[in-house]
Amino acid sequence: MKDNLTRRDFLGSAVGVAVGLAATERGFSKAAPTSPGSASLAVLGGSPVRTKPFPSWPVIEENDKRGWMQVLMTGKWNRLDGHFTHQFETTWANMLGAKYGLATASGTTALLTSANALGIGPGDEVIVPPYTFVATVNIVLMQHALPVFVDTDPETFQIDARKVEAAITKQTRCIIPVHLGGSAADLDTILDVAKRHNLFVIEDACQAHLAEWHHKKVSTLGNLGCFSFQASKNLNSGEGGAILTNDPGLYEFCLSFHNQGRGRYNSGFGYVRNGANFRMTEFQGALLLQQLTRLEAQSRVRTENAEYLTKLLKEIPGISPARMYDGCTRNAYHLYMFHYDSAHFAGLPRSRFLKALSAEGVPTSGGYTPLNKEPFIKEALGSRAFKAIYTEKELAEYEERNDCPENDNLCERAVWFTQTMFLGTRDDMNQIAEAIRKIQKQAGALVRSQA
Repeated sequence: MKDNLTRRDFLGSAVGVAVGLAATERGFSKAAPTSPGSASLAVLGGSPVRTKPFPSWPVIEENDKRGWMQVLMTGKWNRLDGHFTHQFETTWANMLGAKYGLATASGTTALLTSANALGIGPGDEVIVPPYTFVATVNIVLMQHALPVFVDTDPETFQIDARKVEAAITKQTRCIIPVHLGGSAADLDTILDVAKRHNLFVIEDACQAHLAEWHHKKVSTLGNLGCFSFQASKNLNSGEGGAILTNDPGLYEFCLSFHNQGRGRYNSGFGYVRNGANFRMTEFQGALLLQQLTRLEAQSRVRTENAEYLTKLLKEIPGISPARMYDGCTRNAYHLYMFHYDSAHFAGLPRSRFLKALSAEGVPTSGGYTPLNKEPFIKEALGSRAFKAIYTEKELAEYEERNDCPENDNLCERAVWFTQTMFLGTRDDMNQIAEAIRKIQKQAGALVRSQA
C-alpha cells in the first residue's frame, strides 16, 4: 500500500533534500533524507529505500585471468611442481611481517595443521570463544581435545579476555582467540595470560586480513596465525588458507604435516611424521597473488565507509555498533556488526527487523547462534573415542563449565552486514542508515500489522 503525498509532504521532502545536499557539501555526515516514494515500509507494500544492488563479489579483472591462464598453460598445477603458491606464501608473510608463511587448502586445515604442530591432543583443553565459525571448535574436537568456551564481551563481539584466566586448568594447553569480523581480540590480555601459564596461542585471523593490534598485523603475535581465503573472505581464492609463524621449528612441522608428513618437497617418498594432504593448488596461489594487488585499496574503502556508517548509526537510538579495543589499530571489516535493541523499535522482534531491512534493499543477517549449545558437541563427546579418553565424571564436569550467558544474549541482538556492502559509495551508507531510521519511525505500525 503506497501513501498519497500532499503538497506539504512534497515541499517538506524537497526542503529536506536541499538541506541534506547542502550539509554534504559542507562536509557534514548527515544522511540523505527519506525520498517521497519510500514513505511506507517496503515490507508493508511501500517502495524500498534502495533498489540498486551492493557491489558484487569477487572482483574479477584482467590480471586474474592472466594469472590463471599462466598456470593452465604451464601444465604444472600442483604446488610441488610449480612456483606460484610458494611466491604467494613469501609475499603474504612479508606483507604481514612474519618470517614464515605456508599456504593450505583452507582456513580449517590451517588451524588443524597448527593444532598438530603444537601437539594438541587427547586430555588437553583449548580455550575458544562461543561466538565464532564452527571450524574453530571442530579442529579441537578432531584432535580429541576439549574446547572450553569463554564468554563473549558483548560490546566488542570478541572473546572476553578478562575471563580467560578463570577458565584455565592443569589440562589447558592452548588459547585460540578469534579476530571476529576483522576486529582484533584483546591480545594484550590474552598473550599475558598465556605467557604466565605457559600456554600456546593460535590466532584465528580467518576473517582479519590486514587487521592490526598496536600497528602489528594480527596472526603474527601468537605462536601461529591462521587465515582463510574462502569465497566470502576479503582475500579470496574460492577455498584456501595460510599459516604464519616466526618459529622455524613450527614452520618445518607444518610444512611437513600438510604434505603427508614428508620432509622437504624434494624428499621423495621419505616420511618424517604422520600428516595429511592439505596443500594449496597452483591455481589458487596464482589467483591470490593477483587478488592481493587490490587488497590494500579495497581495505581502505571498507574502513572509510564503515567508519562513516558508524557515525550515522550511533545517532539512532537502539542501534549500537560493535566497539573496538583501543589496541585494535586497524579493523578489516569482514563483517560490520551491531546490537539491535527492540525497545527502541516499539518492541519489534529482531527477526522482523531483519526482514524489514532486507525488504528496503539492505541485505542483513542475525549472525551466529550459540556455538557452545550446538548438539553436535554433545554427540562428539558421546562418541567411542571420547569415552575411551575421558571418564564420565570428566565429561560431566566439562559440560557444566561451558555456560556463556553474555553470548546467549548477544546472539539474540546481533545484526551483521557483509564486507562487500562496504566496497561502494558513501551514499550506500546513507541509504543503510536511512532504511533503519525508516523502520524505527514505522516500527509501531509494523508490530500492529502482525498483531
